[in-house]
Amino acid sequence: YMRSKLSKAGLVSLGLVGGVLISLQMSAIADRSAAPLPIDELRSFTEVYGRVKNDYVEAVDDKELIEEAINGMLSGLDPHSAYLNEEAFTEMKVGTQGEFGGLGIEVSMEDGFVKVVAPIEDTPAWNAGLKSGDLIIKLDESNVKGMTLNDAVKLMRGKPGTDIVLTIVRKGEPQPQTITVTRDIIQIQSVKYRMLEDDYAYFRVTQFQEHTGEKLGQAIEKLFAENEGPMKGMILDLRNDPGGLLTSSIGVSAAFLQKDKLVVYTEGRTNDARMRMYARPEFYARGPKGDYLANVPEAAKTVPMVVLVNGGSASASEIVAGALQDHRRAVIMGTQTFGKGSVQTILPLGNGTAIKLTTARYFTPSGQSIQAKGITPDIIVEDATVETKATSSMMRKEADLKNRLDNPQGGGESEAQESEPIDEATASSGETADYQLSQALNLLKGLQILSSR
Repeated sequence: YMRSKLSKAGLVSLGLVGGVLISLQMSAIADRSAAPLPIDELRSFTEVYGRVKNDYVEAVDDKELIEEAINGMLSGLDPHSAYLNEEAFTEMKVGTQGEFGGLGIEVSMEDGFVKVVAPIEDTPAWNAGLKSGDLIIKLDESNVKGMTLNDAVKLMRGKPGTDIVLTIVRKGEPQPQTITVTRDIIQIQSVKYRMLEDDYAYFRVTQFQEHTGEKLGQAIEKLFAENEGPMKGMILDLRNDPGGLLTSSIGVSAAFLQKDKLVVYTEGRTNDARMRMYARPEFYARGPKGDYLANVPEAAKTVPMVVLVNGGSASASEIVAGALQDHRRAVIMGTQTFGKGSVQTILPLGNGTAIKLTTARYFTPSGQSIQAKGITPDIIVEDATVETKATSSMMRKEADLKNRLDNPQGGGESEAQESEPIDEATASSGETADYQLSQALNLLKGLQILSSR
């Protein structure tokens, strides 16, 4: 039964938007008992369709009209439901495998503009200085207002080596800025790792892709084997990680949790939307390779650990942080996370297109929904970058998005805390300028001193 259920699982992304999708391939809508059709409303729809078809100032193609109607139906539900035409559907599938063309930013639509959820490390957007929370108002000479997200993404994609000028509005800046970004093939290194110093390991996950869990397992094995003595502490850095595949978030969690621990569960209206995911190979290691975490040292599940998060940590990142926090496996440090706690199901339509539909909310092992709330760190540590109070008050979260889902447990607006984006220049450099990282290392050393006493 479990395998048959898992065989239905498709690409599940907890990311926020175009390119970072969480999807559970659940039972087809057509198989469900359909409710009675709303005849009056459908009559109104066909009347409007006929009026546009016959009376609009210019002739409009039937396919274009239908696609725009579907776009409007889905985009009005919440910020994450969307229609994927053939091109967008293909790009979504390619993007989850870690290589695609473009600028290297995760984006969503907000108030008619393209919002930068997070620039992906070591990409043209990252190197050009784009920041989480930037609003893109123009792409070259084209105004973004009125575009769909797919239209905007299509303009940002292009031949590697060509430039695009982004006009952005940044919180705290009085005037719009223009930033020129050179398109390139985006090859994302989703796992980075190194020893901070003897006995203290550092792992960074920039995005949850198809092979992220496997690469993290290999990184853990390598650092534990190369360290001359027993490992005394580990840091998992999830800052500005916008999410990715659900299976990868289960694998990353399982690398640090004892087997059979509950990682996350989902609740929705259909039976297939209600799932419980555990730290077991069948939930994260489907395929011929088997359990890719089989050789991870058992010490990786017990060594003192700190997880770094911030306002750019979303969906899959929040699953991992929530699971490690609820099982008291790690200390969560940093600032309040984004608060994206809904599941989007990719439902292919059979003609090369698909819809991305919000079908469930996910919950941490203790039963906490983070939708529009986020994960509250055990220890709040703001980034040391100097910002004005006005700037920090305008960091946007899931709770700020138009049409976002409500948290069924309430309190989303009042409990979400303000947070700052980290200083990208030092986010993963390991330099002492990364204040949050240095505080995490200090905490691990303090815990080591206490345990030795």
